[in-house]
Amino acid sequence: MDFNKAQDYILNKIKSELPNYLYYHSYNHVMDVLDAAMNFANLEKVNDYDRMLLKTAVLYHDSGFTVQSKDHEAIGCDIARESLPDFGYSKDEIERICGMIMATRIPQTPHDLLEEIICDADLDYLGRDDFWDIGNNLFKELEIYGILNDEKEWNKLQLKFLEIHHYFTASALNLRKSKKDQHLDKIRQIVKSYDN
Repeated sequence: MDFNKAQDYILNKIKSELPNYLYYHSYNHVMDVLDAAMNFANLEKVNDYDRMLLKTAVLYHDSGFTVQSKDHEAIGCDIARESLPDFGYSKDEIERICGMIMATRIPQTPHDLLEEIICDADLDYLGRDDFWDIGNNLFKELEIYGILNDEKEWNKLQLKFLEIHHYFTASALNLRKSKKDQHLDKIRQIVKSYDN
């Protein structure tokens, strides 16, 4: 398994093929999720081999956006299945990577620790200080897709999402839950103000 070659391949693909209007699902998002995943992997004491599979899954998890947004997780798995054998990844390793990628689909459905870590890392920003800036990038992207028309719709969507979202790993719960709850309270107030 040559992780460095796989990383070079997928990062080049993402940099050159992701549409410019993806303000949220961008190269920066992938690197942000990678940082968060490695942080959680350290805290959860993940071994080096599993960490390599996790890193690979993170790098590939939104690569499907190079084709389209709909079903991008499944497309990311296709890209992984097509390219990773060239870098010495076995069939079993690729299927574990695809399990992690598919776990990030909303609503998230992790089945083991690595899948829980990638899910928590993918939405790590929900419990961070940069929540509003990153959320604004997602709002702009959803506007471009015609999913949202204005900030009111966005805040109502965020409220629904934050109310059902939960972190899976002990590390994410310890690090991010209380800040996420603060953001949820703030959005609740904003949405409540629409009725007044």
